Amino acid sequence: MKLHELIKSDNKYDLNVFSKEGIDRVESQIFEKKGKYYIQCLKRGKDIQVKPEEAVRQLMLDKLIYDYGYTIDLLDVEYTVNFGREKKFADIVIYNKTNKTSIYCVLEIKKHKAKDGKDQLKSYTNATGAPLAVWTNGKEIDYYERLDPNYFEPLSDIPKASETIDDIKDESFTYLDLMKKDRLSEERKSLKSLIKEMEDEVLANAGVDVFEEVFKLIFTKLYDEMESADDRISIETQFKIIKKQNLKLSDKEVLEQIDDDDFRKLEFRSRGDAYRTKDVINDLFKNAKNKWHGIFESGEPLRITDENHLQICVGFLQNVKLFNSNLQVIDEAFEYLVGKSSKGEKGQYFTPRNVIDMCVYMMNPQPDEYMIDTACGSCGFTVHTLFNVWGKLQNQGKSNFHNFSNQKLTSEQKDYVNKVFGIDFDEKVVRVARTLNMIAGDGRTNVLHLNTLDYTRWEEKLKDSSWIKTYLEGFYRLLDLARDRKNPKEFNLDIVMANPPFAGDIKDGRLISNYEVSFNEKGKKSNKVSRDVLFIERNLNFLKPGGRMAIVLPQGRFNNTSDQRVRDFIMERARLIAVVGLDGNTFKPHTGTKTSVLFIQKWDEDKNSKTYNPKIEDYEIFMAISENSGKDNSGQEIYEVDENGERRLDGHNHLIQNHDLDDIAFEFEAWAKGQKLSFWK
Repeated sequence: MKLHELIKSDNKYDLNVFSKEGIDRVESQIFEKKGKYYIQCLKRGKDIQVKPEEAVRQLMLDKLIYDYGYTIDLLDVEYTVNFGREKKFADIVIYNKTNKTSIYCVLEIKKHKAKDGKDQLKSYTNATGAPLAVWTNGKEIDYYERLDPNYFEPLSDIPKASETIDDIKDESFTYLDLMKKDRLSEERKSLKSLIKEMEDEVLANAGVDVFEEVFKLIFTKLYDEMESADDRISIETQFKIIKKQNLKLSDKEVLEQIDDDDFRKLEFRSRGDAYRTKDVINDLFKNAKNKWHGIFESGEPLRITDENHLQICVGFLQNVKLFNSNLQVIDEAFEYLVGKSSKGEKGQYFTPRNVIDMCVYMMNPQPDEYMIDTACGSCGFTVHTLFNVWGKLQNQGKSNFHNFSNQKLTSEQKDYVNKVFGIDFDEKVVRVARTLNMIAGDGRTNVLHLNTLDYTRWEEKLKDSSWIKTYLEGFYRLLDLARDRKNPKEFNLDIVMANPPFAGDIKDGRLISNYEVSFNEKGKKSNKVSRDVLFIERNLNFLKPGGRMAIVLPQGRFNNTSDQRVRDFIMERARLIAVVGLDGNTFKPHTGTKTSVLFIQKWDEDKNSKTYNPKIEDYEIFMAISENSGKDNSGQEIYEVDENGERRLDGHNHLIQNHDLDDIAFEFEAWAKGQKLSFWK
């Protein structure tokens, strides 16, 4: 009988917590008796019917014996745990090897796909006084050290029979180890889910601003990972060589062959001593602030002052690999932290990375072009524009979605950072955006805290000394592209990409009087104008002749009778290149608002211009509708799976979302070349 059939899985190796050898060993012991399947329990020595939960328990017993070296006499199953008059039973326990009477570790076993039981595990661990606890369903596994009855610190593993808890906490841990043990890929978890768990267990009662303190920890951990950038490049180089020599090796097997003897040791780790952990993390945070200026004040401390609280938070994050090819791991977590209150109430949500990839690819940015996102959020458009152009510089101009690899930036790539800009009015989001851009851009960024629409008041920012300290350099770079530095209304940028806020009308008469769309045919000014409509005009003013724009808009702008004036305004100033209708699930779970992406190019009558785009009345328009956003109706991501039903991972060991936007972008490329559009010649 095949094990995967017993646990109701499409693939027996879907139990990725266990080795293939262990799975094969347990599977070989299964036998049929009277139409049912049994196995002789490794501990009890009697035949046990193999139900899904029992299958996982036998696999865990096998793992403890063969991988961890625990002898049978140190293990027990169905161990009685007393709660007053009530008795319950722990699935597996490990006895303390020094006396074999006290409990060293409690293990809670769940059937494949089950998610519950962690509270039960913690109650058993408290009742027995065990210092260690393990929860697993075979696909995911969590290890904890019990610091006191209220707090359980996540560990990277439990000790083998020959090790101590301190051995685990003080282990030498390199970037290669982080790749091997990355919780996000190993357990198919998201950073957002880990932060929620950390918030529930620790931060909710820590008396701190959750956004600020988690932001600081992620900021610090990113710095620690970036300090090992040379090691990351070495791993990638060695990986390619080993894989080329033996294509049959799995990615994990390749990583096992890479030598990391000379690699830097990561410092963002929980130590055996909580005070020592606190000192190390505080030093790291200080160094990160010195490297990436303008995110936190130099004197800003970590405000998780309780040593145990900090140690537990570090334990949650230490085995998470944050840096990857598109920073989506971090972005998803920051969207959760920033929260609906600061973005959603204004009708703006962080743009899904697959939508960003499509827009950037279709806009086809070049190394000599300037780009801006005027409602940048976490700056997905700017970061992915950097990646796109860096990939072209690295691969002789060839376009691809994911062709930028982990190599040190060349001088050309570093220079391009100064050609990319982002603006947002939300200070929290700007700090997130600056962090991601600094990480991507080798410490440089042009992300600015400004109100894009209220440009007549930008100069007032120059009276704010703290704003000047952080933003002045990037601000002056942007003004260099203005047609009039003293009146920053019109600019000479090549590309604008944005997902502006939808909700809410602007009623400030002073502000809306600066926009032509605020006036009707008779010159009468409206009392209010939709926020995204003002962004359309503002974005057009950022573009030079022949410049192009991709903007996410509510579907009504394309077909409402009342919006005909807006459509006429656009068509008078630019060629409508394409409209891509996005699936209704695209922005879920935040909103089900139906949206489309508008692609346009401003008219350019200069025959000598490389962006020559003369005004014509009759032309083709690329139209497409996405039917698969990569999310289900509840807003949960849908991922690609292999022939065994296992979720596929990309070259950076991250899940691959299943959607059709890449196909739309490729179709557009072929169409644009056929139309001989200036930016796809």
